[in-house]
Amino acid sequence: MESWLLLTLLAPLLGAIAVWSAGEAAARRLAVLAASVSLASGLALWGAFDPQAVGPQFRVLIDWLPQLGITFYLGLDGISLPLIMLTVLVGLAAVLAPAPEGRPKAYYSSLLLLLGAAVGAFASLNLFFFYFFCELATLPKYLLVGIWGSDRGRGRKEAALHLTLYITAGALVVLLALLYLFSVTGGYFDLPDLQTYTRAHPLPDQVQVWIFGALMLGFGIWASMWPFHTWAPVAYGAAPTAANMLFAGVLKNLGAYGLIRIGLTLLPLGAKYWADYLAVLAAINILYAGWVALRQQDWHQLIAYSTVSHAGYLLLGIAALNVVGVTGAVLMMFAHGLLIALIFALLGAFGAQGRRISDFGGIARVAPFIGVCMAMASMAAAGMAGFANFASEVMVFIGSWQAQSMALRFGTVAGVWGMVLSATYMLRALRTSFYGVPAGPALVDPSLPARVPYVVLLGLLLLFGFFPGLLTQPIQRAVVPICELIPAKAGPGAAAGPLTLGHPQAAAHAGQTNE
Repeated sequence: MESWLLLTLLAPLLGAIAVWSAGEAAARRLAVLAASVSLASGLALWGAFDPQAVGPQFRVLIDWLPQLGITFYLGLDGISLPLIMLTVLVGLAAVLAPAPEGRPKAYYSSLLLLLGAAVGAFASLNLFFFYFFCELATLPKYLLVGIWGSDRGRGRKEAALHLTLYITAGALVVLLALLYLFSVTGGYFDLPDLQTYTRAHPLPDQVQVWIFGALMLGFGIWASMWPFHTWAPVAYGAAPTAANMLFAGVLKNLGAYGLIRIGLTLLPLGAKYWADYLAVLAAINILYAGWVALRQQDWHQLIAYSTVSHAGYLLLGIAALNVVGVTGAVLMMFAHGLLIALIFALLGAFGAQGRRISDFGGIARVAPFIGVCMAMASMAAAGMAGFANFASEVMVFIGSWQAQSMALRFGTVAGVWGMVLSATYMLRALRTSFYGVPAGPALVDPSLPARVPYVVLLGLLLLFGFFPGLLTQPIQRAVVPICELIPAKAGPGAAAGPLTLGHPQAAAHAGQTNE
């Protein structure tokens, strides 16, 4: 099955080259084909994945610069598999979304490059390539906003620059932290080797605190953590529909994913030290962004601040440092990614004709399909039972409350109030634009074939809302070994003994030291 993982990654990257080389008339068809192949191979991985197995599956290991410990190392576990599936699902839906006018080859190439970069980042088990794929997404982000974005608000060029500067600043902080980690762990880049090494040679407390703090800052910027959240409303307000589906639905999860995959796994004492601070920042995210969302009169700005608010739930689940909380955070990445992609796709159906909430009325009467989908999406965003979002939020609340920390319990209370705020602004906007007397530009429902992406995204939210165990079982299998590393109290000697996961030389090194 290793070839299927490679195909999931290479299909969009090679598709981007093919689209750029082909004629403009064939650009959309080639992009749909590449995204479809990536989705089909991802579904094959899902079907072959063993939820009971320990460690990464479908591993691809190719030496690239072995003298520096850099290998092209891919693999999937219960954390990365749902995020890969989220990426390929949203990626195909984004490619199928209506495209803006002009430069179709560059537009679809940028979308496919973004899709391939996200798959590569979630599948990489080598820190060099993880960082490489994260950085690879920066250029298409800039192009999609700067060329095809909207000039409402600050304008597309300023929005593209704002987005790029913030993401690059976060990336620089992450790079410095990873280089320091590389220097103090014997020169390993492969994550399994780093796990083996840090279990056999627990890093000093202060080293873990500083590295985790830097990662929390860098990844926090990517995840729109307060007070570094301002790029998100600016970028989402300007980006075209398909770009927003990938930006908010997929790529914003890289921050939370990196904090779990690198921070919690390799720096348990650092995670313990910063947990309360992270919980307080999460609470601010939830409440501050929720209150700001209440004041928005623009649909895109409303949803942008909603995503910033929901980023607080991810950070709160990670700060819990227990199996329930972290599992809830991973499930929320998947659920909220599907939801926000669905909402932006629905907004794309009428965004060109106006974006102010008060510009429309009675949409549900003239376009009942869009009305029903938006009503259900609003219920999911408000945390209604039966959707995967509700299951993930409950797990985050239980995990954060079980942590028995005043900061985390404060975060839990803030999260509950955040659900009230979310229900208020979503349902109020839904009532204004979709019900009442029809007003504003006339809208029509999409054709039957064009409805498929909406139905799939909404159906998956319901499927995993009624049967969350389909996802939580493999997620927990991967989360348990990570959370077992977290000490009850931060301090010397709290880390566990050696665990052999990676290359033979790392295991041998660990064994020699213990002797």
